[in-house]
Amino acid sequence: MTIVETSLAGTDLGLTGVSEVPRADGPQKAKDFTSDQEVRWCPGCGDYVILATIRGFLAELGIRRENLMFVSGIGCSSRFPYYLEAYGIHSIHGRAPAIATGLAVSRPDLSVWVVTGDGDALSIGGNHLIHALRRNVNMTILLFNNRIYGLTKGQYSPTSEQGKITKSTPMGSVDHPFNPLSVALGAEASFAARALDSDRAGLTEVLRAAAEHRGTSFVEILQDCPIFNDGSFDMLRRENAANHLIPLRHGEPVRFGAEGEFAVVHRGFGLAVVRADSVPESDIVVHDMHIDGPEYAYALSRLSDQDLGHVATGIFRNVTRPTYDDAVRNQVAAAHESKPIAPDSLQSLLTGTETWTVG
Repeated sequence: MTIVETSLAGTDLGLTGVSEVPRADGPQKAKDFTSDQEVRWCPGCGDYVILATIRGFLAELGIRRENLMFVSGIGCSSRFPYYLEAYGIHSIHGRAPAIATGLAVSRPDLSVWVVTGDGDALSIGGNHLIHALRRNVNMTILLFNNRIYGLTKGQYSPTSEQGKITKSTPMGSVDHPFNPLSVALGAEASFAARALDSDRAGLTEVLRAAAEHRGTSFVEILQDCPIFNDGSFDMLRRENAANHLIPLRHGEPVRFGAEGEFAVVHRGFGLAVVRADSVPESDIVVHDMHIDGPEYAYALSRLSDQDLGHVATGIFRNVTRPTYDDAVRNQVAAAHESKPIAPDSLQSLLTGTETWTVG
């Protein structure tokens, strides 16, 4: 595992603050992004499908391997950097967004990705996650949600449903779980999406849009843990899954079901699911992921409940706003241009100009 140098030397510090990530010289294949490390996840883990999908997607993305950076925290999902032939850091529990922020600011020539889990990101890493989202740092965050702690052997996590019996909750969890998309949108994520691990086409579509977005892209990936939470998302894979999955397609009415028999409509300040034939066609919500405020996307996220009766997938929100790393580089460039007077000594630098004597 090679760690990139984070010096500002050689990077673009122009007033635009933007540097184009170099493209590959020729076509790439999934095997080009496959490392020599043995993949050590449990048989049947949803991470295998996600890994295969991302390797294929990276080949399609066309970015040079040396300009890809994957940062992970702690957990089963966080072994991801070992299995990709690209730069990566297997970092600290919950702190991957903080490390990725430093990389995004100091190396605009990198495509920075964070790989995390529901425990890593939403428990000890909760503050780092929401602040990266509100700052709109130019990175893509992939949150693998299996609704359990897998690496530490089956304790309940911040996304485990109420009543969940685990090793740490033998009488059932009394915690109310997080809805990761609601958390991200509450922090005003400029890009928020959800995909199912087994839906490779849907996941690839979401990844493509996330990679193209400038700012923080947040993608929740629902994935199975066959050892400690087997079948947690089976309802979304069975024959009647169409009655539970709500696919979001920009510019199209939000309808779902095997025959499109269900629809999403406005109800008060939120949204609700109804039978499509019970309302006029004009009442059915037409999905618009580019609405400036987060309220509509947040209402969509609230359609998803603990029992998976309804789960919206696709891109909830995709808007443009200034990024944190561009703003920091602009300040650095402005400081260089203004050529501030150097302090007389280290002590004068430490004390600054706002000092006074008492007594």
